[in-house]
Amino acid sequence: MKIGVLSDAHDNLPKVERQDIQDIMKLPASSKKLLKIVLVSAQKKKLKVYLVGGILRDFFLKRDKDNPDIDFCLKKGAINFARELSRKTKSGFVVLDKEHGAARLVKRIKDKVYTLDFTDFRGKTLEEDLARRDFTINAIVLELEKAFGSGDFTRSLIDPCSGRKDLKNKLIRAAGGKAFDEDPLRILRAFSFACIFGFKIDKQTLKLIKLKKKKLSGVSCERIRDELFKILDAPCAFDYLAALDKLKILKLIFPEIEMMRGVSQGPYHHLDVWEHTLETIRQLEIVIKELKNDRQAQDYLNQVVSSERKRRSLLKLAAFLHDIGKPRARRRREGKLIFHGHERMALGIVEDICRRLRLSNDELSALKRIVFCHLRPGYLADNEIITRRAKFRFFRDTANEAASVLLMAIADQRATRGPLTTKAGHEQHERVVWGLIREYFRKAKEKRPARLLTGDDLIRKFKLEPSPLIGKILREVEELQAIGRIKTRQEAFKIAEKLIFLSQKSPFDCAQGRQVKSHKSKAKDKKENYYVGH
Repeated sequence: MKIGVLSDAHDNLPKVERQDIQDIMKLPASSKKLLKIVLVSAQKKKLKVYLVGGILRDFFLKRDKDNPDIDFCLKKGAINFARELSRKTKSGFVVLDKEHGAARLVKRIKDKVYTLDFTDFRGKTLEEDLARRDFTINAIVLELEKAFGSGDFTRSLIDPCSGRKDLKNKLIRAAGGKAFDEDPLRILRAFSFACIFGFKIDKQTLKLIKLKKKKLSGVSCERIRDELFKILDAPCAFDYLAALDKLKILKLIFPEIEMMRGVSQGPYHHLDVWEHTLETIRQLEIVIKELKNDRQAQDYLNQVVSSERKRRSLLKLAAFLHDIGKPRARRRREGKLIFHGHERMALGIVEDICRRLRLSNDELSALKRIVFCHLRPGYLADNEIITRRAKFRFFRDTANEAASVLLMAIADQRATRGPLTTKAGHEQHERVVWGLIREYFRKAKEKRPARLLTGDDLIRKFKLEPSPLIGKILREVEELQAIGRIKTRQEAFKIAEKLIFLSQKSPFDCAQGRQVKSHKSKAKDKKENYYVGH
């Protein structure tokens, strides 16, 4: 079910008596007014409504969210109360859980989207409800009325699970012994909270996680995906992915990784395929950190690809998947281990995982492009001189993912430190790839030149029928224009005429004006032996 997010100006909210929430809460005026409306509505119905969880936790952590989530609980009647409130505030409304009495309001005020969740007690009393929540840091409660007026509201907090103490000690601790029975997703949530806040997970909670981890198999893939991306979005995702792997939880989400373990890779590598994968993620986070002061790079990494999931998270997932085709591609030729075509073999596995996690088509396309092209920067770096044509083709083929491919190539290469790697080789690779990254961002600022020809131009002038030949001609014209070989429509038409003639004369690769040849020279073989193994 979709939730309507209704846009509504702040001034169009129902008018209430002026009584400001305490300054100590540090909430913006729009949040205060929303809370006041909830309170007034509850008072009219003689209901006690409590603020619970995230809003209080984030206050103590001094954490400000762009799109605030505000949770409330009341003894009963949460759905009906939320429904009436949605009419009053002209908010989107949805029932989240009819059986347990949970509903959500979504309200847009100017540039912020507020999510208000209302739930019935999961027990006969408030204390029983808190004991059935996920973690102690989310089991802190304040009667909404006590948030208003004078005095220190913190003295009115209800905290039977010692959540404030755990916040102070930076500890993730289950609120009760049945926390993971009630909702096994909390197993992953323990790690996402720890990752986001930089907390440790309590030892007893880890024991419970080990005991209950198999229950994750009953959780929907969409919910697992959301917690996974919270981890990937954090700057220290590697640490928590490694911890999940050590607890044998990661393989429950990605059973495909098991075939990567123990697969050796030859003398250019010092790690097996799986260990190399984790090390690539670690190195990628270091590379991203090196770019923390580069505004253009940060804007690129923070782009939302789909449903608030950012490019930086997707790039880390690509690093996680970039060598997943190697076990299937592994061969021995003339005594050497090779992984020829592993980037192509990975694509089917990547697609299966994306479909399972319910990722969007845009995310699937981006992941497949990054994984398929991740060797290309290495091929370029192996040349003393990189031609304008080679650069054009790389940027054309990688499109919007060019910077992602390049950043991952640096991380991938840094994670490769076998006995046959050299300092000179590493330096050459980084010099070329960083240069391409700078060129990508420089070109992103430039206005793209107008196309010299269109398909209609070719059809009209040469009386062509629609066919793949038109696409080949347009690609060649675009390439020659990009590298400065042609500049006018007349020159473009001459190239088109030549390519049409060649296509009619013999089975040539008309986009190049030469016969297709296999690339099996000794020099090529030597280079490919490294990169397909890489």
